Amino acid sequence: MKYLLYSVIVCLFLAGCHSTKPTVLKSQDEQVANTTQNDTVKIENKDEDYEIIIIDPGFNTFLYGSAKPRGFHNQTYLENRNRIYVTEWNRRVLQPQVYNPNLYEMQINYDPQIDYGYEVNYLLYNYFIYFQLKYKQRLGPYTPRI
Repeated sequence: MKYLLYSVIVCLFLAGCHSTKPTVLKSQDEQVANTTQNDTVKIENKDEDYEIIIIDPGFNTFLYGSAKPRGFHNQTYLENRNRIYVTEWNRRVLQPQVYNPNLYEMQINYDPQIDYGYEVNYLLYNYFIYFQLKYKQRLGPYTPRI
């Protein structure tokens, strides 16, 4: 009877130890390629000759999971905030000895006189919010919040 009880316990233990779904390991290159592809946001307007490419792992997840929905802020609000954030961003790009050059790699050519449309301003604004929250930076007088 003891032997039977031990056998049942061992069988239950072994049954509980196996994985229920197969694990597929990807190479590091595949993971980076998938992350880059899935976290790349590209906005372009060939008529106006501008393009924004945002490559930051986690931005798409933030955009679709945490950001305010389209239409929550009007275009004027987004343009005003983007003007402040772009000005501070570009100031930091020009001071690599003070600010991390790995965070602020290149300037953003954002002209407030150009109407980029709602979508460009929405995505740029949300990238700035995401960037500030992720890297614990503050690009203006406003506390970044979702």
